[in-house]
Amino acid sequence: MEYRSGSEAQTEAIGARLAQGLTPGTVIAFTGDLGAGKTAFTRGLAQGLGIDQRVTSPTFTIVNEYEGGRLPLFHFDMYRLESSDELFDIGWEDYLARGGICAVEWSEKVSDALAGALRVDIRRGAGEQERIITIEGVAE
Repeated sequence: MEYRSGSEAQTEAIGARLAQGLTPGTVIAFTGDLGAGKTAFTRGLAQGLGIDQRVTSPTFTIVNEYEGGRLPLFHFDMYRLESSDELFDIGWEDYLARGGICAVEWSEKVSDALAGALRVDIRRGAGEQERIITIEGVAE
């Protein structure tokens, strides 16, 4: 599926719509340039799951946890990791076992650990605010 977003709010709305059909243990592997909108999309996921906490980028913490919605949301940023071995060192399997949604930014750094993940690619479009969002691995 391909979507076009003209604003951060529209990117969030696409994320919220996707969240409504997610099931426990779903992994979402994000790709896209720095500042493309991966965290905005994740804010939408949180909204769609009924989580009312402020969602921020986990760049320095590696993972932010959000609870209080239909399912917990675990928001990972792999930018600072060098391999999937480091992902397992921070407890990846424990997060998977908790039955939440794992949203993984910079997923290409740990792609060998993300088999079966939904793929969300966010790229800049022609205009400054335009984003092209491609979602693979989910039924339409």
